[in-house]
Amino acid sequence: MMNLILHIPHASLRIPDYGQYLLPRDAVDTEALHLTDLYTDELFVGGHHDTAIQADFCRVYCDVERFDNDALEPMSKFGMGATYVQCDDGRQLRSLTPAERDAIMQTCYFPHHKRLTEAVDAAVLQTGEAIIVDCHSFPDRPLQCSLYQGDAKFDFNIGTDTFHTPAEWIEASVKFFANHGFRLGIDEPYAGSIVPIKHYQKDKRVKSIMLEVNRNLYMNKDYTRGPRFAEIKDVINGFLNVLR
Repeated sequence: MMNLILHIPHASLRIPDYGQYLLPRDAVDTEALHLTDLYTDELFVGGHHDTAIQADFCRVYCDVERFDNDALEPMSKFGMGATYVQCDDGRQLRSLTPAERDAIMQTCYFPHHKRLTEAVDAAVLQTGEAIIVDCHSFPDRPLQCSLYQGDAKFDFNIGTDTFHTPAEWIEASVKFFANHGFRLGIDEPYAGSIVPIKHYQKDKRVKSIMLEVNRNLYMNKDYTRGPRFAEIKDVINGFLNVLR
């Protein structure tokens, strides 16, 4: 069985510095709750020998799943690139000078990606391949800023990459979730899966798949853990075992 690299970018609510935010602190915290993939660090626990690469800061402070260059990042047109300056509903969230943005990138974004790249390099060196699982959740109704605005209702969603996601993983995912009675979206509502730039589209030994879980399955409307939390955690970790 292979060890996994669990990339958990959006579980934290911690905002290191409220200084540049234009909204009151409680409004910033409310936006963080709205956007954070709460409890994904508890749902995706993996095994003893798996490696978790988790951001310890909130995505409304720095989103490590965005491209570092806003010119390449589709979400930057919504003010939600690597450093958010707008809320999901379009309100101005904060104001950043280029120097302030760069400071955040240097202290949060780039160190996170360095840790991910080092974990992938170590796995390839030790076992000949690296398996990345990009761990997320999604709201039952699309965010206003979401590029996907369809009305299809999925329980889970896998995001794939034509170069880094083996076809047999996609087939196994469809079978696994169907056998458990869940509806699976494939690159819908969210597509793609993270791969370090060093390896992206270059190294077939680096494999990656994203798994997103509908928040309604495990979380109540007040952001507390729902009655099916333990069940969904077991399902997720069953899926992780399929990839090993």
